[in-house]
Amino acid sequence: MSPRARILVQLSLTGALLTLAVSAPPASAGQGRPVPLRIATYNIHAGAGSDGVFDLDRQAAALRALDADVIGLQEVDVHWGARSQDLDVAGELARRLGMRVSFAPIYSLDPAAAGEHRREYGVAVLSRFPIRSATNHEITRLSTQEENPVPAPAPGFGEVTLRVRGVPVQVFVTHLDYRADPAVREAQVADTRRIMARERAELPGARQFLLGDFNAEPSAPELAPLWKELRDAGAGTSDTYPAESPSKRIDCVAVGKGVRVRGVAVPEEPAASDHRPVVAEVSLARKDRGRG
Repeated sequence: MSPRARILVQLSLTGALLTLAVSAPPASAGQGRPVPLRIATYNIHAGAGSDGVFDLDRQAAALRALDADVIGLQEVDVHWGARSQDLDVAGELARRLGMRVSFAPIYSLDPAAAGEHRREYGVAVLSRFPIRSATNHEITRLSTQEENPVPAPAPGFGEVTLRVRGVPVQVFVTHLDYRADPAVREAQVADTRRIMARERAELPGARQFLLGDFNAEPSAPELAPLWKELRDAGAGTSDTYPAESPSKRIDCVAVGKGVRVRGVAVPEEPAASDHRPVVAEVSLARKDRGRG
């Protein structure tokens, strides 16, 4: 090969390599970009609407309209009894929406008759992402199934671990005590913070969410400790309860470190439940940056 031909070949190879270097994305492309997520909470009133009528078609439609990737549910029946047609409401809603489900019972009672299902009631998570693990934590409760209850640890604080486009996510779903006396809620908040801190330490870098019916407005004194580690994503949004004419905001999406809230809405859904849902658009940081 002549010297001139060798030079032309070398120039062609150099040009091709430069073209590849410019057109091909770097190996780390996309790895530092925040990850979008749409997440919601909804107290579904055991499948009954604000009119007291059990209507799972109506409720599935309301949930589908949220277009959420992850939904925390409260007041969920699983073969509880006649009020919800003895259905597995958690499983049925998951089937209709084409989502995965994790159910965390607060109560799991013996069947009414031999050979029947256990009667269960609690909270659940619906997810478009695979559920990598699920835990039913105990927090302080005052049972509604005992004649003379005293505050004691009981299950029904659900947690699922997801991986959202490479980002580990821990979703917790809760239903805090409804009584006017805040004492049980105070204990539940302390339990919640302890459990979430422990789980955070087990999976460093995980983005945490707390979804639920808090049965108190975010400004309530007994909820104040929650806001040391979490932020109320729905600050400034509409009230959520009662659904027909809301007068207080007791249903919340709370977010932890590394989660940016892009927008929150309380859909005008007055009929499907006695609560209104809350849905948040967020982005997940892939890496922690400094403190705070």
